[in-house]
Amino acid sequence: MLATRRLAGLLVASIALVAACSSSGATSAPPTQAAATPPPSAATGGTTVTIGMASSSLGNVLVGPNGLTLYVHAGDTATSSACNGACATAWPPLAVASGQTAVLASGITGTLGTLTRTDGTVQVTFDGLPLYGWKNDKAPGDVTGQNVNGFTVATPGGTAPSPAATGGY
Repeated sequence: MLATRRLAGLLVASIALVAACSSSGATSAPPTQAAATPPPSAATGGTTVTIGMASSSLGNVLVGPNGLTLYVHAGDTATSSACNGACATAWPPLAVASGQTAVLASGITGTLGTLTRTDGTVQVTFDGLPLYGWKNDKAPGDVTGQNVNGFTVATPGGTAPSPAATGGY
């Protein structure tokens, strides 16, 4: 009799556990800033690459899926990137893989697009300018690439402090 009661109790507990695990009542909103760890040029995993916004010492800046600041270059156009070779190593382009789409986090206005780089990768653009990370930014909020070699932080309003050619790759 005791064994039957234990078996019945285990059965009831198992059913309750299965019911709790299969419940789908929870929903989540998309994050405004993804916390993934790949560098901007390695935007992988999933079908979207979210561009968010974060606070920095220069004000609000755009950030990539890794939470790090994104930059634009004064020499770029909506259809071409002037940053290739060693420049692209220091300033990894924010790229999307085949089948991925870039999206803006809630509250950010602007126009996203893409361009195909000379190496064949597809780079994300914001308001007509290609987006890049910077090799020396290590933590969210870092803006160490500001005014280095014509790069400035990308901002949610599309306006950035004016670039100055300083520093090196």
